[in-house]
Amino acid sequence: MWTLQQLFLGILVCLFIFKYLKMKWEARSLPPGPSPLPLIGNLWTLNFCFHPDTLSKLAKHYGNTYTIWLGHTPMVVLNGYQAVKNALVSHSEELSGRPVASFIQDITNGKGIASSNGHNWKQQRRFGLMTLRNLGLGKRGLESRIQEEAQCLVDSIRATNGKPVDVSYLITHAVANVISAVVFGHRFSFDDISFQKLVAGNNLLTESIGTKWAKLYDAFPWLMQRVPGPHHKSFECKRLLDDFVRNEIRIHQENGTPEEPSDVIDHYLTQIRKASGEPGSTFDEANMIQVVDDLFVAGTETTVTTLQWALLLILGHPGIQRKMQKELDAVLDGQVICYEDRKKLPYTNAVIHEVQRYGSIASVGIPRSSISNVTINGYPLKKDTIILPNLDSVLRDPQYWETPYKFNPNHFLDKDGKFVPSEAFLPFSAGHRVCLGEQLARYELLIFLATLVKAFNFQVPEDMTEVKTEHKSRLTSKPHQYKICAVPR
Repeated sequence: MWTLQQLFLGILVCLFIFKYLKMKWEARSLPPGPSPLPLIGNLWTLNFCFHPDTLSKLAKHYGNTYTIWLGHTPMVVLNGYQAVKNALVSHSEELSGRPVASFIQDITNGKGIASSNGHNWKQQRRFGLMTLRNLGLGKRGLESRIQEEAQCLVDSIRATNGKPVDVSYLITHAVANVISAVVFGHRFSFDDISFQKLVAGNNLLTESIGTKWAKLYDAFPWLMQRVPGPHHKSFECKRLLDDFVRNEIRIHQENGTPEEPSDVIDHYLTQIRKASGEPGSTFDEANMIQVVDDLFVAGTETTVTTLQWALLLILGHPGIQRKMQKELDAVLDGQVICYEDRKKLPYTNAVIHEVQRYGSIASVGIPRSSISNVTINGYPLKKDTIILPNLDSVLRDPQYWETPYKFNPNHFLDKDGKFVPSEAFLPFSAGHRVCLGEQLARYELLIFLATLVKAFNFQVPEDMTEVKTEHKSRLTSKPHQYKICAVPR
């Protein structure tokens, strides 16, 4: 006669076996991939994170379209330019969804732009694109704000008097102030405590999304919601960010001029009033808060990380720094740099593009989800299949890059020294989910980096024995912490 404990154990074992056999059965209709382990799938093989190098190694065994398992959930990985292009560009609409059961979904409650789906996503993204255009993206107004922040950054770095210093916080503050002007309508001072907390919370939030705890959450959302761990800190940071935005909204409601919207919050409040009573409208406070969060997080993290990579790589390649300075001195002649100047700065433009390629900031991006049945690279996939584009493998595809693992601005220059774009340059992803702030980031990277390189000679501190350019993979691919000596020219 079985005891109650034995019966319970027997049921668990049977359930365990059933789940595993179900996985194996489902795998028959999916692209090939490593055999999943019971319960955890391929998380052990992946070391519980999506490191691009691991994903590329798996592609050598299973092809450029293959399947990995997060627990009992399959995920199709795309590797290399052709595989990614054939999916994200050729099937842009079909792959415009986001996975519903995921860490990011629970943090955002499925609101806003970055992780929402369907009608909600389309309305919010359309609003975001239209509002950024209305606020001057691509026009002189926003460009002058970037120029002002770049000059403030130069002044802050000059105050270090050429001593070894980690300039990450100074860069973060400058870039965050650009997007703050867009979403909040004003900048913040260095000593603003609430803004410092906001930036710190933003950093922690973006760091946590790429951790092993986050991947465990993606695989076992029901369980991870109920067990303690550092992943819960992410929700605290999100509440901090929401409270900050909520307070800014209140200030706008009390002091704003609805007939003259000057930032994202003003425009959204106007949109809520216009859409009031419209059937199917998704414009409400919850979406407004998340749209502002999305723009602030994305508008800070990727540009800051790219500039950190840029200074580190310039530090390790003094010859490249000198060539940039020679070009900048000849073209600008003391003038403030404008985005339009990139046409006269082929080498500087090439360096910026190569920083984005080599740094591979959004190395694997945020997973997509198929909103209908679709055939990708010859494999029929069902609706709601999760897709992971390995963008790092595109930016290092040896078929398109002469020295994929070396920092080489010549990737974007022809034999006459003229700038040439590359079709495999997809740092902002592609398709319907391409980065909303791509154009803003392009403006910032050129103006910030050119202004800094023109103002300073960046040198290696005496106690730095080598310049480390290894990647730290989280949500974005970051360089290791470093110090730099900025000597005024």
